Amino acid sequence: MRRYETFIIIDPDLSDEERSPVFEKVKGLIQQEGCLLIMLDEWGARKLAYEIKKKSRGYYVRLEYCGTGKLVDEMERFFRIDDRVMKYMTVLLDKSADIELIKEEMAKTEIKKSKSDQNKSDIEQGAAQDAADINDSETAADETTKTTESE
Repeated sequence: MRRYETFIIIDPDLSDEERSPVFEKVKGLIQQEGCLLIMLDEWGARKLAYEIKKKSRGYYVRLEYCGTGKLVDEMERFFRIDDRVMKYMTVLLDKSADIELIKEEMAKTEIKKSKSDQNKSDIEQGAAQDAADINDSETAADETTKTTESE
């Protein structure tokens, strides 16, 4: 299989609910052909270098996948037909991609991501605990002050 990268510029006026069927269709095409979606990276709305279909902004999406020429043809046919897609470009990254090696890389990336997410949640929990400890000590100090004032 070959490794491809496809950039899509979608109409920025669409809501997330209107945009998601485009992604679902692409994912479905990749699975239908028995290929592998490596990454679907949404870059968000950005200013275009020049107007496309009388719009100065576009919603950028980057797809990285392993597949065949037949898959690329079918995806580009879908992009041409769909009015939500303003522009697209597909680039061949690797003529002979090793699927097993790519799956291992994806697993390592996922492990790193989950560890960083775990670290973030640990830090947030620690910060929340510190804030709770500070609030408890302030409450205790206020109660002590109230007790001495009443005496």
